[in-house]
Amino acid sequence: MTQTRQFDAADLALERALDDAADRVQGAATVSVQCWLLLRRGRLAEARALAVEWADEVEPRMSRATPTELSAWGWLLLRVSAAAIRDNRPGEAGDALRLARSAAVALGEECTPEGDFLRTFGPVTVALKRTENAMVAGRPDEVLSLAAKIPADSLKPTSNNRNRHLLDVAGAQTQLRQYAEAVDTFNKIRAGSPQWLPNQRYARDILVRIVSGRRTLTPEMRELADLVHLPV
Repeated sequence: MTQTRQFDAADLALERALDDAADRVQGAATVSVQCWLLLRRGRLAEARALAVEWADEVEPRMSRATPTELSAWGWLLLRVSAAAIRDNRPGEAGDALRLARSAAVALGEECTPEGDFLRTFGPVTVALKRTENAMVAGRPDEVLSLAAKIPADSLKPTSNNRNRHLLDVAGAQTQLRQYAEAVDTFNKIRAGSPQWLPNQRYARDILVRIVSGRRTLTPEMRELADLVHLPV
């Protein structure tokens, strides 16, 4: 519901899930999605404050933390970073990202608690979010430099990590007028998640720039425009 912009219904569902949380780690996973919802609604200060509060609450002892605890704490730190970079707080965003990386290093690899892909966390996840921050900060060259070091093609198509990362790559390529490369990146997303793209305003915004930057459109560009309901 958060992904498809059914915000009020998502808010109600998350409140009920938090009420029913079995423990603070499960509660933290729910709060992470609540922070995502606040970010989607542009309520940056609220998202940051909520993520900071819960990150402080569930910070584990690194010497004996379980993978589930590290994932919960790490994701809350990533929410802090995401809210801060969007609220023009780069120092705070960087600090939160460094702490998240320490949790990822302690894990050593990607971990998916209880098989929930939205909670997958580890070194690759942190690298993806570092790239996202660079895109938000308006540094397309850095986005492509960081992305070149991430094995994105080996990741499963997921809305919160791989797909969003590839949109950042396509956005950076578009800003640098690498239109053919951006279309190739879009096609990677379409191949794995054709039902996901039409719900992404971000994807539509990038395609608007591609279309406006080209005198003629290739059949692939027209297909993508049709997929995200963009008139051309």
